[in-house]
Amino acid sequence: MDFGKLFNSSDFSSYLGWLGYGLISTIILAVFGTVVGLVLGVFLAYGKNMKLKQTDSRIIKTLKTIGMGFCNIYSTVFRGTPMMVQALIFKFGFAAIGINFGDIFYIKSEIGNVLNGWLICGLLVITLNTAAYMGEIVKSGLNGVDQGQVEGAKSLGMKSSTTSLRIILPQALRNALPTIGNELIVNIKDSSVLNVIGVTELYKQINLIAGKTYAFIECYVILALVYLFLTLIASFALKLVEKKLDGEKISINPFRFMRKKTL
Repeated sequence: MDFGKLFNSSDFSSYLGWLGYGLISTIILAVFGTVVGLVLGVFLAYGKNMKLKQTDSRIIKTLKTIGMGFCNIYSTVFRGTPMMVQALIFKFGFAAIGINFGDIFYIKSEIGNVLNGWLICGLLVITLNTAAYMGEIVKSGLNGVDQGQVEGAKSLGMKSSTTSLRIILPQALRNALPTIGNELIVNIKDSSVLNVIGVTELYKQINLIAGKTYAFIECYVILALVYLFLTLIASFALKLVEKKLDGEKISINPFRFMRKKTL
């Protein structure tokens, strides 16, 4: 490998700018998709966990049945098809009804390499895709909460909605935090498939640099290292969050990684 022809290129500074734009786009896609996907996943999880009661009216039973059916179909479709295919369906599907993401929110400046219509399309795709997985993750977390706590809350006169929001959901999210964090790491890497619809994320920008310099191996090695760096940072941050939630003192100093639990 000859990194010299890449680093000594007269356009190397502009290549760094391209790399920076791709890095920003990838981080936006991964973080936004994970956070908003988690919020939607909570609704999907509750929708799947709905139960028909004998005391429910016919209208309520009908609405619950429709809701459960929608949540299950949504999860099956988005988890059972590749995100790349979903992105292409969104791109050409919206184009068929006259909506071209390339003409939406386009800024004619350097920042336009990040903030453009294709990024909006990418955010939509990665969020809806992540929501399907988050729904299953949160559902498992909800089902894993000890029912004794639910009965205890009811004995104290707490309403079902209050019990769910203050007792069940926080524990479910805490128990599912490692898996939720794994989804963030998956989104960092899987955001690369969105280049097929024109999202200027990390892979697309590196691909452009490789095409300009013909330093294909060198560019893809750099790409792999950047992705590795991002996933390591995400893993480290998630470990700090877990330790904080467990009541431990944390420090970002790498030489003081061992921490004692707070009393």
